[in-house]
Amino acid sequence: VQLQASGGGLVQPGGSLRLSCAASGRSSSSYAVGWFRQAPGREREFVAAVGWDSLYTNYADSVKGRFAISRDNAKNTAYLQMNNLKPEDTAIYYCAARLGGWARQWSEYTYWGQGTQVTVSS
Repeated sequence: VQLQASGGGLVQPGGSLRLSCAASGRSSSSYAVGWFRQAPGREREFVAAVGWDSLYTNYADSVKGRFAISRDNAKNTAYLQMNNLKPEDTAIYYCAARLGGWARQWSEYTYWGQGTQVTVSS
């Protein structure tokens, strides 16, 4: 499975962005998808995850109520809608996939996209 993350950019505080994670290769519909982020000088951290059937989602406390993860298996694409962005959301965002249920630990994921930069600044 190859993953391609896109949709990052520069946005003002309070703004919104939608990240996309397009999968190619073998069918990705049975894979859970997670979003992680890494800011300069900080460790990679969990943001959100969704199960293969979209029934289960999980969020980091720092983004709960502001971010929403979803997926469209027909398009082999997962999304991360980010609203009310804050400067502390600035980071490189990565999507990842794993066979089976979602997980919060980045080491549980097998496949990774290349990352997309999100910068929140006025």
